[in-house]
Amino acid sequence: METPEPATEQFETYRPLLLGLAYRLLGSMREAEDIVQAARLRWTGTDRAGTREPRTFLVTVVSRLALDQLGTVRTTREAYPGPWLPEPVATDALGPLDTAELRDTVAYATVHLMERLSPPERTVLVLREAFRLGYGETARILDATETNCRQTHLRAVRRLAAGRDRFTLADDAHAKLLTRFLEAAQSGDRATLADILADDVGAWNDGGGRVRAAPRPIEGRDQVITFVTGLTARHPFGSARPVHVNGRPAVALTVDGVDQVVTVDVRDGRIGGIYAILNPDKLGHVSA
Repeated sequence: METPEPATEQFETYRPLLLGLAYRLLGSMREAEDIVQAARLRWTGTDRAGTREPRTFLVTVVSRLALDQLGTVRTTREAYPGPWLPEPVATDALGPLDTAELRDTVAYATVHLMERLSPPERTVLVLREAFRLGYGETARILDATETNCRQTHLRAVRRLAAGRDRFTLADDAHAKLLTRFLEAAQSGDRATLADILADDVGAWNDGGGRVRAAPRPIEGRDQVITFVTGLTARHPFGSARPVHVNGRPAVALTVDGVDQVVTVDVRDGRIGGIYAILNPDKLGHVSA
């Protein structure tokens, strides 16, 4: 068997971390993989950083490549048919999740909320909160000043504050609440749905123009209850299996022959966000 080149072997030790970084910045594992491959070519090629510490060099390259791409994909996502949702990804493919910040910044609701941010805001938030880089290092990566990075970080935190809750249920409690929601939706139990949904709950469906889905978000408890009970009355759930995506329990369903992944955001013990990803192009990184 051929022995890997030292540079390639060294890069592979950082791949999980880099994929997690690029995914947080882009919300797409397919795009993250492309970014990480480009970083690998730079690392193993003639323009490799030489004496610079490998982690610093690679985080810098991935961050800058992703920042450049964010400016392009924002335009594409604005023209997306219906709501654009991040790509759900199996938790074990998202790199290290050994701190609360790493878990919080990869949670599906957080990745979705980060679409509100400008590319620099999103990059500063991820580098500061998930990877704990100082303002000086963040400023160097972004070719900005420390003062600018501080202001950008504060602005990003404020923009996410209204929809972000760092308190999360344990996995078993989260899974039970999700199951309770699906069972109530299936049976048309409006009373239970009213009990477990937040007043300001929102529901998003991403079909990507590939399959039929709600063309816009559904907002408010009464509207969401009417939507989900009407949907299940017409199209009862088919096969279902538990999956673990973005650090949380979720469910992979087949409804009227269409595969989808459903995940929820829980705030103060109630469901505050429901995300159904039906676009088949976005389901390739989900596993049981």
